Amino acid sequence: MSGRVLVVTGTGTGVGKTVVTAAVAALALARGARVAVLKPAQTGVGPGEPGDLADVARLVPGVTGRELARYPDPLAPATAARRAGVAPVTPGEAARAATDLAADHDLVIVEGAGGLLVRLDDDGTLADVAAALDVPVLVVAAAGLGTLNHTALTTEALRTRGLECAGVVVGAWPAEPDLAAECNLADLPVVTGVPLLGAVPDGAGVLAPDEFLRVARHTLAAELGGEWHTPKP
Repeated sequence: MSGRVLVVTGTGTGVGKTVVTAAVAALALARGARVAVLKPAQTGVGPGEPGDLADVARLVPGVTGRELARYPDPLAPATAARRAGVAPVTPGEAARAATDLAADHDLVIVEGAGGLLVRLDDDGTLADVAAALDVPVLVVAAAGLGTLNHTALTTEALRTRGLECAGVVVGAWPAEPDLAAECNLADLPVVTGVPLLGAVPDGAGVLAPDEFLRVARHTLAAELGGEWHTPKP
């Protein structure tokens, strides 16, 4: 494996994983890197329908996308595969696909489905993919009330498994944040013990590619290729 691999997970469903994945990819591509995004399992999407990789490709022209399997039911991959009567993608298969992509890409981003411990098959999760690859995991979190607990649980699960957490990004920062969201910017690094690496605005996923790149640059931190700084409390 020659290229770098980054696993992206969320504290749950609908927190902005795909948009954050696209933002990280956009910044890397703008630096001249060869970038691939791997989606081991896409759920809730039928044959021929656009999934998460279609969103990434629209936002980041030039990125390589690879999807290993898709299941029509909007459920955990292991459950959705069982209901569809097909074999699930195993963590080992996902890790091998990432390794293959890394052979001719500078950065491979593996985007999970749901949270860190959602099952890909009956025996393994996205955490097992990260462990097999021995790569860091970027956690995408919600902005508002309740996110401190969810994010702390996710980062604690990573530490328990001996996995590196690259940091936390808020995946859908509201245009008019409430008190909880504002306080969470300062509190997230404290309760998780890892850096806050950005807050991508809600609605960024509908932008044109040039504008999306500009937003990514201003809302992700230098560790992810951007220029964002955590606001002072």
